[in-house]
Amino acid sequence: MIRVVLPAHLRTIAHVDGEVRLDVEGPATQRTVLDALENRYPMLRGTIRDQSTHKRRAFVRFFACEEDLSHETPDAPLPERVVTGAEPFLVVGAMAGG
Repeated sequence: MIRVVLPAHLRTIAHVDGEVRLDVEGPATQRTVLDALENRYPMLRGTIRDQSTHKRRAFVRFFACEEDLSHETPDAPLPERVVTGAEPFLVVGAMAGG
């Protein structure tokens, strides 16, 4: 069971409170977690990653175990603590401006 924490605006779109718990087929990677998330909540398609290229949106970041995973390859294994459910996979809206 993978725990996913979404930013408030995506929780509103998906009509969920708190974190989401997902069963992931195969190895736990960013790609398999996001595939499972979009399959369960189709209204999130295109909000976290581009629908055509499946690349992460520019102002979305991924964190787990106090590490920024945003620039890891989508098929890199997630940390073991995320796989076991001890730590959540965080989807965070990046801030910009000055």
